[in-house]
Amino acid sequence: MTAVGLAGPAPQGGATSWAAGVLRQGIMAGRLPPGTRLSEARVSEVLGISRNTLREVFTVLGNENLLQRIPNRGVSVARPGADDVREIYRVRLALETSALRWTAPGPQPGLHAAVTAGRAAHRRGDVGGMADANQRFHRTVVELAGSVRQNELMSRILAEMRLVFFSMRQDPSFHAPYIERNARILELFEQGSREEASVQMHRYLEDSRQQLLTVLEGPGAP
Repeated sequence: MTAVGLAGPAPQGGATSWAAGVLRQGIMAGRLPPGTRLSEARVSEVLGISRNTLREVFTVLGNENLLQRIPNRGVSVARPGADDVREIYRVRLALETSALRWTAPGPQPGLHAAVTAGRAAHRRGDVGGMADANQRFHRTVVELAGSVRQNELMSRILAEMRLVFFSMRQDPSFHAPYIERNARILELFEQGSREEASVQMHRYLEDSRQQLLTVLEGPGAP
């Protein structure tokens, strides 16, 4: 259980929030892939928290659609399906397109850094690095809106997206084309073409959604 055992001892207060953060980060980093079973005894021991506290953690992450409890089989990391993808992308379309449409344009060093990181990962053939850079780009787009609540919602959405993308993680042809589309959206936004940047993001997300649905609903679907 090294995937959840690298965060140090539990704090004296706020153990539930802390432990939920440790597991959430393990999911977002790809250390806890879909279907991973989480033993109450083992996880509580590794995190140094009581089983009652861990059950609260499981409830929190279950409400975020990151964990699932299956009768007689315990708790495991969720496996998002096609319906989950449709719902996730409805939220993403609302958050990301509105952030671009309604935010005053200006220099965006955070978005440039994400594009640069994506291009560097592409050059070295690092699929995980491309996925990380793409997620960083989208998180930063939502941050343009300056809303704490939207940022929190996007964090939960991106954690779910990690699970959705797991089956695509080693496929460079999925992530690579979106790196330059990120760059184009950034260019439009900084030029002041907010509406066109928003339109391009809408098309981008629809294309990404359809690619994922093709995998999830096509022959040999997981």
